[in-house]
Amino acid sequence: NILHRSKLERVYVQSGISVKLPVVERIDRDENEVRAVEDNIEGLNKGSLENLNEFEASVSNKEESNLEKEAWRLLRSAVVTYCGSPLGTVAANDPGDKLPLNYDQVFIRDFVPSTLAFLLKGEGEIVRNFLLHTLQLQSWEKTVDCYGPGQGLMPASFKVRTVAPDDNKVEEVLDPDFGESAIGRVAPVDSGLWWIILLRAYGKITRDYSLQERVDVQTGIKLIMNLCLADGFDMFPSLLVTDGSCMIDRRMGIHGHPLEIQALFYTALRCSREILSSNEAYKSLVSAINNRLSALSFHIREYYWVDVKKINEIYRYKTEEYSLEAINKFNIYPEQIPPWLMEWIPEDGGYLIGNLQPAHMDFRFFMLGNLWSVVSSLGTPKQNEGILNLIEARWDDLVGRMPLKICFPALEGKKWRIITGSDPKNTPWSYHNGGSWPTLLWQFTLACIKMGRTELASKAVALAEKSLSADRWPEYYDTRNGKFIGKQSRLFQTWSIAGYLTSKMLLDNPELASLLVWEEDYDLLEICVCALNSKDGRKKCSRAAARSQILV
Repeated sequence: NILHRSKLERVYVQSGISVKLPVVERIDRDENEVRAVEDNIEGLNKGSLENLNEFEASVSNKEESNLEKEAWRLLRSAVVTYCGSPLGTVAANDPGDKLPLNYDQVFIRDFVPSTLAFLLKGEGEIVRNFLLHTLQLQSWEKTVDCYGPGQGLMPASFKVRTVAPDDNKVEEVLDPDFGESAIGRVAPVDSGLWWIILLRAYGKITRDYSLQERVDVQTGIKLIMNLCLADGFDMFPSLLVTDGSCMIDRRMGIHGHPLEIQALFYTALRCSREILSSNEAYKSLVSAINNRLSALSFHIREYYWVDVKKINEIYRYKTEEYSLEAINKFNIYPEQIPPWLMEWIPEDGGYLIGNLQPAHMDFRFFMLGNLWSVVSSLGTPKQNEGILNLIEARWDDLVGRMPLKICFPALEGKKWRIITGSDPKNTPWSYHNGGSWPTLLWQFTLACIKMGRTELASKAVALAEKSLSADRWPEYYDTRNGKFIGKQSRLFQTWSIAGYLTSKMLLDNPELASLLVWEEDYDLLEICVCALNSKDGRKKCSRAAARSQILV
């Protein structure tokens, strides 16, 4: 059933009343300084469109290196067609692989770097087809043992199959996987979030906004948002998910509120608010989106961030506090701080931890979540700078001989056996357990360009160029420094190829990065629903009790 929806006005409403609340704590800037920042951002976006015109005119004339030519040839050979039109790219296209499992399917998350490569090349047809056909799959029935998820779930992947309904006719059909065939039978929470992010990127780069305005597309966004914003038992604004619901799609101890999902969720919320059409009937939805954005950004910035100062604060935590003014709100025991972290974290750096739950902080560094927090401005400007400072300071650990580590450090010994269930694919320093993934290059490049650290991205890309082609474009690398091709790594992995190409094009035209990143939203800092419901005096805003005060 297709429901009509229009663009939501960007207003903040609670119980039908427009509100603008005072800031609990914000950066020390006068109005002129804030306005200057906003004008600069607007100027960057305007300049990006002008640069895009120049880029599109010159892209076909740019002389590509032999490595780039090889990468483009391989990327085009991975393209899947449906009814004669390009639709996506397979996960891997290794001619020597006799058992491809599901690597011969089109994955939403895997297609993201391919999307950007094609868009930056001026080829938008395949992206438009992908967005529309995956949207049609959203409404398909999906069950495991006679039980299914709520409306709005996007598939993890799909495959184009040929069927013969009768003897005289052959048809192509799309066969999606919503998790009912996946290892562990886990629903892909990140698929819908990536789909919304790709939809915005398509409009920004092509300037074809007609796709976003279609009724079926608007309905698809609403279904995803309703699924993510549904009420539950959780007291936190972060999304609660199971293990294996994102890029790390095997058991790795990330169940709960993993950073990767929160960063993508935050980005998808911002994209949805930007794309949804304005209509009086949907003010309640935009209100929910704005309230969630504000709460989520505060939650991640305040409770996920660690640096030397924060670690020392946790080291001195008192436990078993029962009070609305408690400092150690999640009852974290100081003994949880791992010994390696004390010496590993630099004085001028920091990062967002991998997970936060009652009495549990996962201090592992997860690359994708931290990079996407920089790209989306989920972190504060100071935190974003600190993340890149840490990557530069711990280059040997997080980049090594092949960028970039998916997480650090690896689970070893008893922890590996208990947390992964002795997973033979996620052995220490392999695959998701500390492996090195070249596809993360494009996200690293985007984050570096945004923060004015392009030299770091250039260094990482140059490092990857030394081995990728010679090693036949592996999916991932093993060992602590990424020296060896992964023991079960597929070769000619499409998102390794596309990630490299996207990085190269962004480095050649860094001005275009502003079309794919988000700047600080100062309005979000002024939204706090607590003040609207505190007449009885029982409710107190948790932000006022926060001690580190790192809103910006």
